Amino acid sequence: MLAGASRPLDEDDVMPSKRAKLSTVSDGMQMYLDLGLPMDEALTKSYTFFSPLPFANPDNNDNESDGFVLGVDEAGRGPVLGPMVYATCFCRESYYSQLSSIGFADSKQLTEAQRDQLFAKLQTTSVQQHAGWSIRCISPQDISHCMLRRTKYSLNALAHDATIQLIRDALDRGVHITKVYVDTVGPPLSYQKKLQELFPKIEITVAKKADSLYPIVSAASICAKVTRDAHLSNWVFAEQWLQNKMSKEYGSGYPGDPKTVKWLKDSVDQVFGYPGIIRFSWSTCVKLLDERAVK
Repeated sequence: MLAGASRPLDEDDVMPSKRAKLSTVSDGMQMYLDLGLPMDEALTKSYTFFSPLPFANPDNNDNESDGFVLGVDEAGRGPVLGPMVYATCFCRESYYSQLSSIGFADSKQLTEAQRDQLFAKLQTTSVQQHAGWSIRCISPQDISHCMLRRTKYSLNALAHDATIQLIRDALDRGVHITKVYVDTVGPPLSYQKKLQELFPKIEITVAKKADSLYPIVSAASICAKVTRDAHLSNWVFAEQWLQNKMSKEYGSGYPGDPKTVKWLKDSVDQVFGYPGIIRFSWSTCVKLLDERAVK
């Protein structure tokens, strides 16, 4: 069954690609949700993935000059482990009200099953004729490298650059973007000014809690959250000897999560420290290594 097909699986169905996640999305119906990177590979390098573009559908009769609304949001900015994922969702302006009626909301307010179901709807043929999505998945190793190098590259700068790249990539692919809505990183006015100068022909709106205000940003937040969660639950350690030895009971990855704190304390090696799933620039990690590792 192709990713996004809307019928129950049977014995003849096969995974469309190694990137896909099998999910039960509604009333027992299962779908393969395409996620960008093969789930059986270690996530050591950042990657970008684009869904099929709306105008690539030969049965699409919409006006090609119809502008697109694009939303941007992230998942995994604060955790001490795992990737940070930036995502966009974009749709034709003429389709925006219909997309909004699907029920997208801030991903943090939804259950995993609800997020999977909404993400699945983005991959159905009826929605793909009018909308698309993309992700920029930044590996924990790249985050550590950027923030620990001699010339500092802050998390805010990393987030801004991921957003800019996704917008540029959409434009380069021929998506006629007329409006962009972004959940802010840092002060919204200065961030909006920065983006407006880079994309003067696009109407830019940067706001706090944009994922609660604009459905297109809510949809992007779901793409980001589903991708990050899938990587964490299917994590492949780059350190192959750990794959069947180290626990994956690391919780959400946030420093305030008791499951994460316990995993961090239990998993530190006195000589080798932590595996590559960790963001070594986080103070939580630095403190534990200082306390428990050999100096």
